[in-house]
Amino acid sequence: MTGQRVVDLNADLGESYGAWRLGDDEALLAIVTSANVACGFHAGDPLTIRRTCASAVARAVTIGAQVSYHDLAGFGRREMTVPPDELAAELLYQIAALDGVARAEGGRVGYVKPHGALYNRAARDPEQAGAVVAAVRAYDATLPVLTLPGSATARAAAEAGLPVVTEAFADRAYNDDGSLVRRGQPGAVLTDPAVVATRAIGMVTGSSVRTVSGRELNISPQSVCVHGDTPGAVTLASAIRSALERSGVTLAPFA
Repeated sequence: MTGQRVVDLNADLGESYGAWRLGDDEALLAIVTSANVACGFHAGDPLTIRRTCASAVARAVTIGAQVSYHDLAGFGRREMTVPPDELAAELLYQIAALDGVARAEGGRVGYVKPHGALYNRAARDPEQAGAVVAAVRAYDATLPVLTLPGSATARAAAEAGLPVVTEAFADRAYNDDGSLVRRGQPGAVLTDPAVVATRAIGMVTGSSVRTVSGRELNISPQSVCVHGDTPGAVTLASAIRSALERSGVTLAPFA
């Protein structure tokens, strides 16, 4: 790439549920350029979803549908084997529901990103990736799919003619094959703002990230993610944004 580098900064938002509060959505919406909004299957009650969409619209933050397995009890982080037609229908339901709420608040869904276990399963499983793509195509074939570069999801979306946006995770450790280290493993989640910010700069300006084995993994992300439920998420997101801007990177939504 030549000239000014432009990258998106996304975070998972709208994940509170009833009396259970998670993350600081308002603070993160002042930092990020895209919001992966929970659609009610792993988190997010109707009022939380509506308030998150309204706040995103007010701040000109792009709304993305963060679709998930139907797994409220496990926060969408338990891998499930769901028949492709059933999974596609569940994902279509989530996209349509979130887009309806977003439009009621003056916005719209601008992209789709799987959440948690579905994200990781679809990244390596062509059948599950196909279900994700089928749901997006059924709703709106112009919607970009946000996913890992080189993943089964990226390949399936590209083959189906859907726009693909590649992302990197500043607050997660990588395996040598480009997958994310499983949560629960030592060092899987990174919480030091200086470390996370430095990694983000390397990802965006150097197109690479160091894996847990010390190998340099070549990536070229169009978006950088920080999880809204990572401890100190607001501080991490602020550190990432400041570091990227100091490096001459412009933060802007891709959709």
